[in-house]
Amino acid sequence: MAGEADNQRSVLELMAVFEEHWAGKFAWRDEQVPHGQATPATSQPQQLPASPASQSLPQMAARYQPEQENEEGQQGQRGLSFKCLRSFRHKISEDNWRRQQDPGLEPGSKEPEEKKIALELLETEQAYVNRLHLLDQIFYTELMKEAKNGKTVPEEVVKMIFSNISSIYQFHAKFFLPELQKRMANWSCNPRIGDVIQKLAPFLKMYGEYVKNFDKAVELITIWSEKSPPFQELIADIQKRKVCANLTLQHHMLEPVQRIPRYELLLKDYVRKLPPESPDRDDAEKALEMIFMVAKHSNAAIAEMERLQNLWAVYQRLGLEDDIVDPSNELIKEGPIQKISTRNNSTSEKYLFLFNNMLLYCVPKVIQVGAEFQVHLRIDVDGMKVRVLNDTQFPHTFLVSGKQRTLELQARSEEDMNAWIKAFQDAIDRKEKRSETFKTAVRGLEMGTPALKTEELGRRAPQWVRDNLVTMCMRCKEPFNAIMRRRHHCRACGYVVCARCSDYKAELQYDGNRLNRVCQECYIFLTGHVVPEDQEGKHKGILEKGAAEVSGRSLLCSSLQLLDKNGKGGTRGWFVIPQDDPLVLYIYAAPQDVRAHTSIPLLGYEVRDLPQGDSRHPFQLVQSRQVYTFVADTEELKRRWMRAMARSAAGITDPEEGEDGDSCDETE
Repeated sequence: MAGEADNQRSVLELMAVFEEHWAGKFAWRDEQVPHGQATPATSQPQQLPASPASQSLPQMAARYQPEQENEEGQQGQRGLSFKCLRSFRHKISEDNWRRQQDPGLEPGSKEPEEKKIALELLETEQAYVNRLHLLDQIFYTELMKEAKNGKTVPEEVVKMIFSNISSIYQFHAKFFLPELQKRMANWSCNPRIGDVIQKLAPFLKMYGEYVKNFDKAVELITIWSEKSPPFQELIADIQKRKVCANLTLQHHMLEPVQRIPRYELLLKDYVRKLPPESPDRDDAEKALEMIFMVAKHSNAAIAEMERLQNLWAVYQRLGLEDDIVDPSNELIKEGPIQKISTRNNSTSEKYLFLFNNMLLYCVPKVIQVGAEFQVHLRIDVDGMKVRVLNDTQFPHTFLVSGKQRTLELQARSEEDMNAWIKAFQDAIDRKEKRSETFKTAVRGLEMGTPALKTEELGRRAPQWVRDNLVTMCMRCKEPFNAIMRRRHHCRACGYVVCARCSDYKAELQYDGNRLNRVCQECYIFLTGHVVPEDQEGKHKGILEKGAAEVSGRSLLCSSLQLLDKNGKGGTRGWFVIPQDDPLVLYIYAAPQDVRAHTSIPLLGYEVRDLPQGDSRHPFQLVQSRQVYTFVADTEELKRRWMRAMARSAAGITDPEEGEDGDSCDETE
């Protein structure tokens, strides 16, 4: 099949990331994890069977072997054996990466190969749902219960550890596994699984959030196990139970991270074994492509997590200086370099950190207490130039010229020099491309605030966004407050911005070419000047969807009140279910905020009606022990929200018949 080699490589790359990233976090055990018949997803598992896929990779999730504890300063650090790591990639590329005996089949069975693989998918899914049940209904539930009693750790810590595991469990237990069971029960009449996987594959993107949070979750478990003995004791007590199969909480938490690549490998094998005339071929191939994209989504989440970790490690080496710590930065290259002195014609060793927006010129500290390097100079990438110098006295020399300083630098070799020049040029090219893209247009709000066209900026007065419609700066997204962060209006585009983002002046034609206060983006566009503080290039997170933008393309949006746990008070906000993300409820403080303050994945929730009282129209979202109580302004609006949330909770993404996609109740 076309793209088969690329698919295999993507899985190998993803698994390689798992090797490198979590090799030092878990110790492999000697005991063989018992493997038994999986219990139905709806029942409480008595003993957790190890998934067949996890028994494969050099007995990867089934055989653990404790490493020797290091010295006192490194106590608790563990890692995989070198032999295990070396064989990891080789094992998953072979046909025997799964267990040899196919599930539910006698030796010598004449069943078609594709049915054997489909049955294996079903059995591994049953075992996987049991693991999710253990994580959500046992670990999470019991830890949250103790947290609410104030005996172990704060509730927020438990929520951060388990991320969106409840949504993942509900999806697999109530949707994916039942669909597979139903299809396999009717295999003789309808021998296909491609359409089932194709229908449910888009929901697997929810794994991105879990994967991003995984490393932080493991770190929190370690930190709070040291801080709170009751927390550690409760985890240890659960781990001793038969259902845990002698495996740690961290090991079970790794299962969702590994699940998507295993789907891809199983489905790839299924497609390969399908007869050419199979009615499932088209659906199965399309399903494989969709799973491949989900795997890339998880891979991207892991890459982002790795980037942030590496960035934080660099900041620690630099002493965590406030003016350079920015999570949106990207480290491009670092390394030692020789600085040529023009005064005494000599060289001295320095150290460079090249980011996407700046170069840090550093010297190693003699006494490395708290930081490894001291920053001597910061040079912006804006306006930077780099070129080779033909210096006979100092070979492999190049020049870096910036607004703040020009440096003559000597690399260790020609290859090293070329690598540095390429890194600098890439950073310069990317910066220039972002600046050009930025000048093309200033995007306006889509609801009630028509944006000026680019050619009209400064030539005609803009429509100002009202102060009460935003709670945060529409440029940097920092929240406003009464003391430190006041609201200002950009006289060019009309956005509500903070003082820092509007600390610029530009001539506006509609005001007789007088200097007016404008935001940074309009300043760059109107003057062509580049400002030192780079606010461009920030990637939108899951909450950084503008309320006006998503409200214009929503299944339903309106003002609601979200009550507190006591049901007595609460906050009023703007609630949106977007068309392009129909299984998530976004909550904004105001209808034109550029960032949601929270979101609720609706899949698997139950919608409950509550009796009306005192002109209130309440209803609830309930999942396990998580309860959200909302109050609508009218009974009719309440019914609309209950219907929309119920459809999203059931995984129905298509708009109801008669809806035009603009279902906002603009009562604000």
